[in-house]
Amino acid sequence: MQPRVDLARILDRYWVRLALAAWAAMAAWYFWQRWGSIYWLALSDTDDNLRLAQVRAWLNGQGWYDLRQYRLNPPGGLDIHWSRIVDLPIAGLILLFDLFTSRGWAERLAVGIAPLLPLGVVILALGATVRRLVAPAAWPLAILFLLGCTATLLMFMPTRIDHHGWQLACLALTVAGLADPAGRRGGMLVGASSAVSLAIGLEMLPYAAMAGAILTLRWVWDRGEAARLAVYGLTLAGGSALGFALFASYANQALRCDALTPVWLSAVVVAGAGLFAMAHWSPERRVLRLGIASVAGIAIALLFAFAFPQCLGRPEGVSDELARIWLNNVREAKPIYAHPLRTALPIAVLPAIGLIGALLATWQARRSPALAGWAAIALFTLFACAMLLWQVRAGPAAQLLAVPGACALAWIVLPWTVNHRLAAVRIGGTLLAFLAVSGMFVGFVVRFLPIEPASPQYTAVARAGRLCATLPALVQLNRIPAATLFTHVDLGPRLIVASHHKGITGPYHRNGDAILDVHHAFMGSPDNFRRIAAAHGATYLLTCPNMAETTNYRARSPNGFYARLARGQVPAWLTPVPLGRNNPLRLWRIDG
Repeated sequence: MQPRVDLARILDRYWVRLALAAWAAMAAWYFWQRWGSIYWLALSDTDDNLRLAQVRAWLNGQGWYDLRQYRLNPPGGLDIHWSRIVDLPIAGLILLFDLFTSRGWAERLAVGIAPLLPLGVVILALGATVRRLVAPAAWPLAILFLLGCTATLLMFMPTRIDHHGWQLACLALTVAGLADPAGRRGGMLVGASSAVSLAIGLEMLPYAAMAGAILTLRWVWDRGEAARLAVYGLTLAGGSALGFALFASYANQALRCDALTPVWLSAVVVAGAGLFAMAHWSPERRVLRLGIASVAGIAIALLFAFAFPQCLGRPEGVSDELARIWLNNVREAKPIYAHPLRTALPIAVLPAIGLIGALLATWQARRSPALAGWAAIALFTLFACAMLLWQVRAGPAAQLLAVPGACALAWIVLPWTVNHRLAAVRIGGTLLAFLAVSGMFVGFVVRFLPIEPASPQYTAVARAGRLCATLPALVQLNRIPAATLFTHVDLGPRLIVASHHKGITGPYHRNGDAILDVHHAFMGSPDNFRRIAAAHGATYLLTCPNMAETTNYRARSPNGFYARLARGQVPAWLTPVPLGRNNPLRLWRIDG
């Protein structure tokens, strides 16, 4: 008689290998599923396109600390506030595949594989968290629920090479550190992951600050958490300083508010040193620890406000005009309740479920060693849900943070249905319970929500945005010698990736003057356009009729240059340049 296979023991003992196997299977599936985008180098997002342009410039000899993009707004280029951290895996993959194939194919394979790497980090980090807080064999649930995180998974899809995937990976590691029962190791993991995330960009700064606040509250409640807090403070301060030294561009060494510059570096180093000092002192009385933490927090806030008053408003530091005509209209920056139900519901359901599960797990763990870990996860999940009320772009992080709580809820509900005496409950009840706890039922609910038929204008705009960015359309521009093309803000990054030409600008807030120049040129008079184009050295005009950006030009300035151009009122100093049959783009030579 063969011995019975103990599945729980296998899941526990070999969990890392099995989790990596699951990641490899997911990566292979997504790579195959998105092969069309990989083949056509379809980097539809402006940031993905600019990321590839930055990697190309670096591999072609541009300096490590020089992140200006010289193919936009020539000759001075655009100031880009990123760091080289995310460039590293992309460039490494390109150089690896260069050994076996052409540079074009090396780039395609690199942009297909690079976004899947942080997905593996997320799977391992969530698996470790669920193993520690739910059960050693519960980690597969984390992968299943991650598959339902539609907003989160989009950040890891092939060709999505921007920095968001790596920042989500850092967030998952932060959660694993909060759940780690080993104080020093957990504090080090939270500090290191927060430091790397901040060195990449400030998008996750609120989550890093919340993680620090949670660790401080743990110390206030339990003096035995002093070691965790001390190591966290040292790692956060030291890691951020190291990240600044290794990755801060020349531009980010100025006192700016939108990246890890000396502004935020000083705040993080002071905060980390303060946390270490508090943990080292660590008075016995809880009320005294609370008082020390409160005074330290207020002192740091006041020092920051006094030293860097320019950073108390919008970190982008854009002008009122640029905020009004551009930045305030970004859909991702609006709260979730400002979006249609069909958009908001799939994003918000899983975070709500995860919060319920985390709160219930915290209550159940009130007399166990897991209480501190679950309380931290519950606070973090609550914070993520609140962030959705500020900006819907918090959706990927909120869904990611909901996974541990959802797993805890499933671990409570599913055993009851699976072991029920009635077969109908064991089968149907388990299926319904899983769909409910995972939030996957939303996909069915959304189908029955009323849908307003798309207007002809919306259809035309969507079609234009899709076709104008395709490689076959843009490579036809290479028929003419390399030049500076005056084109739309959102088309600039794609232009420099898909052709040998230069553009004017992209949607990057540090370059407000160039962005305003494009808007003023298209919304002003024809003579004003000609003057601005000449100032930028542009010898051609490239447009994408009905692109979303152009609808703003026409709506805000019905008699402006672009509106007239769209009506066929072409100035005599514009000479049409044919681009081939069925090309959605329009090109004109700007005569002297």
